[in-house]
Amino acid sequence: MSTPVEPIQVLLVEDDPGDELMTREAFEDNKIRNTLHVVRDGEEALDFLYRTNQHTGAPRPDLILLDLNLPKYDGRQVLERIKSDEELAHIPVVVLTTSSAEEDILRSYKLHANAYVTKPVDLDQFIAAVRQIDDFFVTVVKLPKTT
Repeated sequence: MSTPVEPIQVLLVEDDPGDELMTREAFEDNKIRNTLHVVRDGEEALDFLYRTNQHTGAPRPDLILLDLNLPKYDGRQVLERIKSDEELAHIPVVVLTTSSAEEDILRSYKLHANAYVTKPVDLDQFIAAVRQIDDFFVTVVKLPKTT
């Protein structure tokens, strides 16, 4: 498998500082060259995606890692907005959450999530999961160019 010529822009929507730290560590440990942007709630995620408020200069992400349980707007609401917007719908969204509830999985896929990953509690397993997400979405599949 070949490495992409340039890093992709990854938006992590995560309110838990511990999970954010583990994701950052996974990127660093695996020498993932992608640029990781972090927002901490659903409202800030939408600001980032629509380039409003404090995110007017935000890049368009190539991949979104989305927690479901967020303050302000939850991940389901954010996912629904992304996938119903013609300008954003093409961006792959990986739901990365602690929930393994069947109704959350089903609803996420009905809202057109591209993948659903339950966060492992163990740090090594979490790092491996993030590496696998990166390997798949960066080196295996072709992503559309974002603007």
